[in-house]
Amino acid sequence: MAEEQFTETGFWNKIKLFGRQAGREVIERALWLYYAAQKPNTPKWAKSVIFGALAYFISPLDAIPDLTPLVGFTDDLGALAAALTMVMLYIDDEVKSQAADKLALWFGDEPAEPKP
Repeated sequence: MAEEQFTETGFWNKIKLFGRQAGREVIERALWLYYAAQKPNTPKWAKSVIFGALAYFISPLDAIPDLTPLVGFTDDLGALAAALTMVMLYIDDEVKSQAADKLALWFGDEPAEPKP
């Protein structure tokens, strides 16, 4: 069900439209989940958790609307953090490196070393 609600186009459009407003922390976590879901060794149950969190992230219907100043992405960060807690074993250095490279491209800074 979550996989049906998540679309790559919706994911990239959300980041394109709201990336700077959402902030680096939210986007980094979303990218960790996205790249972990792309790995063939990530089990189906973990991908379901990931797609559920990313579907919530891209959904226009949030508990706190994304256009709300300062707190608009708090609920998104909470959903992403909960999913990360469940699937952290699949967020490896390769996933973090892919996310860091994308963040550097979007936020205009040097790629950071992956966080532990």
